[in-house]
Amino acid sequence: MPLLKDLLDRRVAVDFVGREEELGLLLQTLDVDGPLVVYLHGIAGTGKTSLLEAFTRRARSAGATVIRLDCQAIEPTEAGFLSELVLATGGAPGSPQDVAARLGQVGTRVIVALDTYEVFRLMDTWLRQVLVPLLPDNVRFVLCGREGPLMAWRSAPGWHGLFNAVELGSLDQRSALEYLSRAGVPMEQAKHLEGICHGHPLALTLAASLQGNDGTNTLKASVGQRVVEELSHLYVADITDSQTRRALEAASVVRRVTVPLLAAMLPDLSPQDAQERIRALPFVQAEKDGLHIHDAVREAVALTLRAENPQQYREYRRAAYRHFTSELRAAATSDLWRCTADLLYVLENPVVREAFFPTGAQEYVVEPARSRDERQILEIIDRHERPETARWLATWWTRTPETFVVARDRKGMVVGFYCAFDPSRYPARSYREDPVTRRWMEHLDAQPLPRQQRALFLRRWLAIETGEAPSAVQAACWVDLKRKYLELRPNLRRVYLAVQDLTPYAAVAQKLGFQVLADSNIQSNDDCYYTAMLDFGPSSVDGWLARLVAEELGVEDNGILDCAARELSLNGRRVSLSKLEFGVMEYLQRHAGEAVPRIVLLENVWERSYDGGSNVVDVVIRALRKKLSDQAFVIETVQGVGYRLHRGQ
Repeated sequence: MPLLKDLLDRRVAVDFVGREEELGLLLQTLDVDGPLVVYLHGIAGTGKTSLLEAFTRRARSAGATVIRLDCQAIEPTEAGFLSELVLATGGAPGSPQDVAARLGQVGTRVIVALDTYEVFRLMDTWLRQVLVPLLPDNVRFVLCGREGPLMAWRSAPGWHGLFNAVELGSLDQRSALEYLSRAGVPMEQAKHLEGICHGHPLALTLAASLQGNDGTNTLKASVGQRVVEELSHLYVADITDSQTRRALEAASVVRRVTVPLLAAMLPDLSPQDAQERIRALPFVQAEKDGLHIHDAVREAVALTLRAENPQQYREYRRAAYRHFTSELRAAATSDLWRCTADLLYVLENPVVREAFFPTGAQEYVVEPARSRDERQILEIIDRHERPETARWLATWWTRTPETFVVARDRKGMVVGFYCAFDPSRYPARSYREDPVTRRWMEHLDAQPLPRQQRALFLRRWLAIETGEAPSAVQAACWVDLKRKYLELRPNLRRVYLAVQDLTPYAAVAQKLGFQVLADSNIQSNDDCYYTAMLDFGPSSVDGWLARLVAEELGVEDNGILDCAARELSLNGRRVSLSKLEFGVMEYLQRHAGEAVPRIVLLENVWERSYDGGSNVVDVVIRALRKKLSDQAFVIETVQGVGYRLHRGQ
């Protein structure tokens, strides 16, 4: 007797129309002499995920093992990606070589399919240069994203014939009409809708869901995204049930939808019911980390909500922020990226969003420098630095070339670079010979970091044409630098950088939290190198992002407890805590905004073996308030219950 899953799989296969040519190109990965990597790309809504699902079914039917991962849920670092592969293959943690070998052992033909690859661009170079060359010859990769592949996949030595790019466009007229017919749309209306949608699959899905709606008769043919926006507006307007509409609008301002998140955003509704209403919508996909509304629809609904009801739009984002920061406090290391990605989506600051999730075509490849790049790197240094300062920077290249990362154009030429490193990895002698880094080390000595926390020195960035000035080359380097931020978290605490002209960066840098360290500036002849420093705070990159979101939304952030150092951080002043003081403060912070009974604190801080009275809690609270000084108000007394750590509104 067939299983229900088998019946559903066959139904999905019947509903999949067209794309036979593209499907055939993907299936070439099953051939012995087929490509190692196939890159499937197309604009939002063209059916990339549906094609990937059809390919997965066909490949598995042919005996292949398919490991399909959604890049939205993977931390874009080497450790994050290897961890996902280990989980998917049932292997043991290890080096890239170990994980690659394990991939080859899980099947005679193994396909690793990465969906929403556009959000994984920080890892593109590592994947191409490090992991793929280590793969056994029975493993293939399929990459699926909005943007086309970087030129390096085609131009890098050795890749000729091993890489294939498949661009996904709209369905042809015959396939589009067949799709609408299978959805139950009468032929006359199907022809009308096909003329509007021009074969754009997501637009066809929305149009089929709206069949019979008079509004579709007034639509004009347009490009895919514009049609999706108009159809999305019609779809939302067609929802007469207020609860479903509210659930969809709330879900449109976040990256993914879960029951606890809906409970936070819609406290007067049943979160389980709200999730089921969202799940039933035709443009929603269920993934292991929650429900995902199709990007094109989500963006259209969010823009409409923002324009028509900005206050409600803001309140949804505030509620989401509070939920995500609460999750972040209790998150295990393996869940940090999920929480970080959620916060990044709520944050609208374009500088930060673009740095982690770059959009648009990427003109430059950013990768670790090689020995053969020396001449071009030194030429860029000599072109933009005076002899003395050029010597300081060239010395770093000579002694530590591994700290340099270059940007290459489509011809493979070095058009820029940056030099960045963790100072704890190099001997003190290296810093003394460079006046800039010597000043940075002096600042670290004067204001030492808590144990286990680290600094990152961004010694210099230069582009061949524009030097340190803002440019596309510099932007590409800064995007890559965010990968280092993620690799070093949760231990990364400070970033130091040097710049000659502060003016182009002042407004953005100040908004991000950078401050100029006047005592660390270096004068060389007529040039001055200013030092700017960003202190992420005790919660590293994640805490910094949370503060940026809080500022954008007008929400207070009470991140005053440095858990790593077991200290209070009060406007630059650090106050040590006893074991019990830290335990109480840490528990209250994890449950910020909640009334915590004294007995709960006794059970969780003193543990159940404590036989004394609950007044010991009051004694510790008084001590904490004294140390908090003018911020003592953050600990509120809840009469007849216990205490609550104030969470700003």
